[in-house]
Amino acid sequence: MAPRRVFVVGVGMTKFEKPGRRAWDYPDMAKEAGQKALADAGIDYKEVQQAVVGYVYGDSTAGQRAVYQIGITGIPIVNVNNNCSTGSTALYSAKQLVEGGLAECILALGFEKMEPGSLGIKFTDRANPLDEHISVLAKTRGFGKGPFAPQMFGNAGVEHMERYGSTMEQFARVAEKNHKHSANNPYSQFRDVYSLESIMKSPAVHGPLTKLQCCPTSDGAAAAIVVSEDFVVRHKLQGQAVEILGMSMVTDLPSSFDEGSAIKVVGFDMSQKAADDVFRKAGKSISDVQVVELHDCFSANELLTYEALRMCPPGKGGKLVEDGQVTYGGKWVVNPSGGLISKGHPLGATGLAQCAELSWQLRGMATNRQVPNTKYALQHNLGLGGAAVVTLYAMGWPDQVRPFSKPYNPAIHAEDPTKPKVVSPVPPAASPSSSSSSPAGGAVVPGNLKSAAIFEQLSKRIASDPSLIGKVAGVYQFNIKDASGAVHAVTVDLKTAPGGVRKGESKADCTLTISDEDFVKMFTGALNPQQAFMKGQLKIQGNMSFAMKLNQLVG
Repeated sequence: MAPRRVFVVGVGMTKFEKPGRRAWDYPDMAKEAGQKALADAGIDYKEVQQAVVGYVYGDSTAGQRAVYQIGITGIPIVNVNNNCSTGSTALYSAKQLVEGGLAECILALGFEKMEPGSLGIKFTDRANPLDEHISVLAKTRGFGKGPFAPQMFGNAGVEHMERYGSTMEQFARVAEKNHKHSANNPYSQFRDVYSLESIMKSPAVHGPLTKLQCCPTSDGAAAAIVVSEDFVVRHKLQGQAVEILGMSMVTDLPSSFDEGSAIKVVGFDMSQKAADDVFRKAGKSISDVQVVELHDCFSANELLTYEALRMCPPGKGGKLVEDGQVTYGGKWVVNPSGGLISKGHPLGATGLAQCAELSWQLRGMATNRQVPNTKYALQHNLGLGGAAVVTLYAMGWPDQVRPFSKPYNPAIHAEDPTKPKVVSPVPPAASPSSSSSSPAGGAVVPGNLKSAAIFEQLSKRIASDPSLIGKVAGVYQFNIKDASGAVHAVTVDLKTAPGGVRKGESKADCTLTISDEDFVKMFTGALNPQQAFMKGQLKIQGNMSFAMKLNQLVG
């Protein structure tokens, strides 16, 4: 039996954010992305028969915890982790299930809640999955100080310069292009445009890489609704159905380790084989493609990937970007979203965010970043360790596509239409040791909120009972949601004498998000904190042991 046709009929994503900037957790991110994808598809969650969920940093069954925010129907939920290609791995698994006739409608979801700064190793008591890759790096180029990822991709850039004569400026032009593209993408973590000179003069990282040529860590989520042809026709979704014409996942080949090449060890051959597989299956070539979303974790990798995808001969990637062939007006537009460098890189979400961007491009929804006359779109997502996933898309029924005319266009409006606008985060207040705010210093939340009186009482209690500092020894951040959904951050310092209550965010040991009404009930004994947490009324981030000490303050 021939494989069934597979389509993406709905996509959704959150704005990508700097870790810790927003008062949210991964279930919130997943809910927003998943609900947007369902709304885009125009279907109810009850239609979803399975879910495949990708994330890298998180405990077992975090996928279930995330999906339960969207709905609880007993469907199979499979969790996947493939490093930076995790989002595409979720999509790949969903596609296989539909293609093989095992399901008609699947939710592919990816999210990540990350820590600030460079990626590090979490488990030091066992073999590192990248130890063979790092060994190649150490033997060929040496292993210096600092994070391993920029060393690996920076050394690949150095090898390219030595072998082909590519220049520092050519790598910087990749970042210049992507930062410029991101200015038109409301989902991008960064939307600033930088001159070539600014990029080249930003702090050096490794090899040709400077800070503005490296992707940031990010929080965020993305989702896609993956369905069969029968499902599309039954729900009359032909006008928005994006077909997956070909998709391939390739893991490391012997050349990754045997050739002592910094270029090969970061996945060049994986990417090339995956692309070749896709074009062979689809009967197409890179010359048929108009728009590409590829894995620019570092500018060096984007330049290398031009060659892996056969956009140019080996060694000519630098000239391709130098000649303007990978932006508007050139042969292809690469990373119209701004790519990982500007849009951000929440590992589990990246592959599905690429899918969302390409779906919007094919459907003609991207307006000020729309690539003209887009018929075929190519996606490349890479994870060290390793896995490269390449996907080719086209509209399933191009003759039925109509101009997008709905009032809310998710391609150009990142805000969640199901939620009221949230107040912008308050800049961090002074350090805990600098002052102890009191009611006389001004209300920590608007006076019309019921919690204002509770925080006033807390401030007086801390001032009159210094022993609380020793009993609790922690800093809490309360995110109080008012009736409109706006969030007001309040810090309660029970760690550094004299302690106190003040307005604004902090480097908290424990962050608690709760509505104004439920906060008052909890602190007056009318609502049990544990029950509030289990029912989803109270959301807790950080050290759970500090949350357990709330009984020192409650009641």
